[in-house]
Amino acid sequence: MIYYLLPAYNEERSIADVLRAVTTVAFPGEEWRIVVVDDGSRDHTPQILDEWKKLAPVTVLAHETNQGLGAAMRTGLTHLGRIVSEDDAVVALDADNTQDPALAVRMRAKQKAEDLDIVIASRYCRSSDADKGEEIGLAFHRKVLSRGASSIMAAAFRIKGATDYSCGFRLYSGRILKRAGEIYGDNLVEEKDFVCMVEILVKLSHIGAKVGEVPLVLRYDLKSGPSKLKITRTVLRYFRLIWAYKVLGRLRRYRYAPPAKP
Repeated sequence: MIYYLLPAYNEERSIADVLRAVTTVAFPGEEWRIVVVDDGSRDHTPQILDEWKKLAPVTVLAHETNQGLGAAMRTGLTHLGRIVSEDDAVVALDADNTQDPALAVRMRAKQKAEDLDIVIASRYCRSSDADKGEEIGLAFHRKVLSRGASSIMAAAFRIKGATDYSCGFRLYSGRILKRAGEIYGDNLVEEKDFVCMVEILVKLSHIGAKVGEVPLVLRYDLKSGPSKLKITRTVLRYFRLIWAYKVLGRLRRYRYAPPAKP
């Protein structure tokens, strides 16, 4: 089973297009479900989701007030961590129509072929001249911020197989989410905003997650509405995360002992 996880806040102009695209994706031999976390939307997003629940296997988890991307991811991953099997997968996807849900088929194939726990749809991954990550329609300063953040995170945490530390389009194995629930409980996601994506990657890597990537063409030119990213606050929280995990060693309290090989 494949579960799509869509955190959404005021996405009335794009959520229907994203759901429509998801429903056209076919995974060989597997069914799919959609879980949307409506993070306190105040536009017509809730009404659109109500209509889609009649058309497709869509579950909506609603926050009464807007709590931020971190809270939406925590709600979604906690819910899914309780219902997935180890052989299932969760595909986290932005709800703003900038990422192609069909790429999840390739992500799932790579995860199975290489026995991975996380597959990142990476803007910086390049397997050939014709198959490489790209950002279309993103302002130059945002490109610099995203690339700089991933470079700093890579220097600080050195997660094998990862080049794009902040992109939210990822596939997580049911196995790693089950393990995360056992070790972190409800503390897998503690950050409130976009920094949560780095936090999740670092925490799952800490408990043994194997990571790989496939190239992503990010279509920011298709995005409707302004970005919700607060640049200055996000940069400061990146550095706070490094301080907490690398200097203070906050993750040392969480230990994972891999099972002994027969």
